[in-house]
Amino acid sequence: MHADPQTVLLRDTQKSRSRRLVLDPHAVNVPLDSAPAVFFMRVRLGETGEIFRAPNCRIDMTVRELKEGLELVAGIPFNLQRLQYLDQGVLMDDTTLRFHDVVPGGVISLCIWHYGGWTELVLAAMEGDPSKLSCLGIADNSLQTVNSQQLEGKKQKLWTSPRAFVALFITSHRGLFDAVRYLLENGANCLGRSPLGRTPLHVAAAMGRLDCIGLLLEHGASIHDKDAKGETPIALARRLNRKQSEQRMLLLHWVMKTGATDLSGSALTKAFQRVKSGFASKYRTQTRLPVAALASGR
Repeated sequence: MHADPQTVLLRDTQKSRSRRLVLDPHAVNVPLDSAPAVFFMRVRLGETGEIFRAPNCRIDMTVRELKEGLELVAGIPFNLQRLQYLDQGVLMDDTTLRFHDVVPGGVISLCIWHYGGWTELVLAAMEGDPSKLSCLGIADNSLQTVNSQQLEGKKQKLWTSPRAFVALFITSHRGLFDAVRYLLENGANCLGRSPLGRTPLHVAAAMGRLDCIGLLLEHGASIHDKDAKGETPIALARRLNRKQSEQRMLLLHWVMKTGATDLSGSALTKAFQRVKSGFASKYRTQTRLPVAALASGR
C-alpha cells in the first residue's frame, strides 16, 4: 500500500531538518516552530574562516534582510555577498530563513562574488596592504585583469571607480587607517555608496573607527548622507550605541564649520578650542539645531 504523498513530503521534510541539526553542531536543538522570536546566527566567511555574529535574526527574515545586516557586521557590500547553508546552493534574496530550515545559532557560509577579480580585491582590502591594493585595479595606473586591459578612458574609469570604492568601504569598516589614506589619496570616492546607500563613513561610524572617521570627513565625507533606510552615519552610530563615533562626528562637523581643514594633531586641538570658546553655543542658539536634527540630516 502506497503512502499518501503529503505524508511522504512531511516525513522527508522532518528527516531533512533532523539531518541539518546533526550536521550543524552550533545550532540550537529546538523545532523551527518553537524558535525564539529573535535570535543570532553565526556567519562564516569562507575565504578567511572568520566568524561574524549576526544578531536580531527572525525565522521569517528574508535572506536579503540578513545580507543587509551583514553589510554592517562583516563590512562586505550587499551585492558581493553569496550566502549558503549547509548543503544548499546560494540562498536567494527573497526566500526566508524558515524556507531553508535555518535553525537559531546555526552557521551560514558567506562567500564573495568571485567574477571579475572581486574576491582578490576584497581579501586585499581586508588585509589593508596598500601594495597589494595597488595591483588590483583601484586606480587607472594599477595592474588590471585581462579583460580590463581592453578598456580605455571613461570605460577604464568606470571599471576602477567601483573597485576603489569597495576597497575603501572595507578598509573603513575595519579601521585600516593607512589603507584608507592610500585609497583616498589615489582617487577613491568617499561619497560613493553601496547598493544599500551606505557610504564608507556609515560603516566606519557603525564600527567605531574614530581615526578613519576623521580621515573620511577631511576628504569630504558628509555626516548628513542618508542610506536607503534614511539613516545618516550619526543616526546609525546612535542606534548601535557607538557613542564615541557619534561624538567624534559632531565635534569634527563643528570644527570644520570654523574653516579648519586639518583634522589631526595640534590643528584639531586648536580648532576644538575655538569651538569651545563660543562657536558651538552660538551655532546652536542661532539655528536652534539640536543634536537629533544633525543626526537626521536636517
